[in-house]
Amino acid sequence: MNITLGFSPCPNDTFMFAALVNGWIDTKGLSFTVLMEDVETLNEWAASTRLDVTKMSFHRSLSLLDQYTLLQSGAALGNGCGPLLISNAHPQKEDILAGPVLLPGNWTTAHLLFNIFYPGCLDKQFVVFNEIEEMLLQDKAVAGVIIHENRFTYEALGLHKVMDLGEAWETKTGLPIPLGGIFTAHHISDEIRSSIETLIKESIQFGYLHPEIVMPYVRQFSQTMDEEVMKSHIKLYVNDFSLDLGEKGRESIRILKKMSL
Repeated sequence: MNITLGFSPCPNDTFMFAALVNGWIDTKGLSFTVLMEDVETLNEWAASTRLDVTKMSFHRSLSLLDQYTLLQSGAALGNGCGPLLISNAHPQKEDILAGPVLLPGNWTTAHLLFNIFYPGCLDKQFVVFNEIEEMLLQDKAVAGVIIHENRFTYEALGLHKVMDLGEAWETKTGLPIPLGGIFTAHHISDEIRSSIETLIKESIQFGYLHPEIVMPYVRQFSQTMDEEVMKSHIKLYVNDFSLDLGEKGRESIRILKKMSL
């Protein structure tokens, strides 16, 4: 059976799925056609159930619960890994609420967290995540919310942290921050869904055991990224919750849903 699979080219996703999509583990008769896009594109595609299995921001998933089932493996969820609100200046809260503020996509969890801690912002602009730093350096916005590897690069560019939205979430809830997960469309059978969940876990474990095999694949999609940034990205976003959400991970998703209402 062939499965259409969508995930991002970010190092955490390519690390987790490398063994699965390259056949370095036994896929039990399943084959995978990969569509690699940034997470906001995947979020937008999700509404039309374009893919059998897809990475999706937890924010987006809250409006599509009737179409998808969350897998217990493959998630980006943890401590100290949340989005950062940054600026090229030192704005006050009223400045941020007046905007403009740059955000990495309407359906990202980063946008939801910004809404939770800065409700009522009058001017929000949605751009591709890797454009935010440069736009702030050009003073095109008061502030911006960064995700992914940009949390490792903004300080070197002279930008300043206004708020760690993930840290604010952890302080408020006592739970890890749920960023994104892997979801199967409801037309996928329970048996196949269970197999895919197990294969993702095995793929992650293969990556831990055989980085010399997996890392060249990861580098193909991160050629402009500094090697240490790439490794830090994987270390931060691929963790025990990626192997299995566990009760704490599931509770964090329930609280996110409650706070989004």
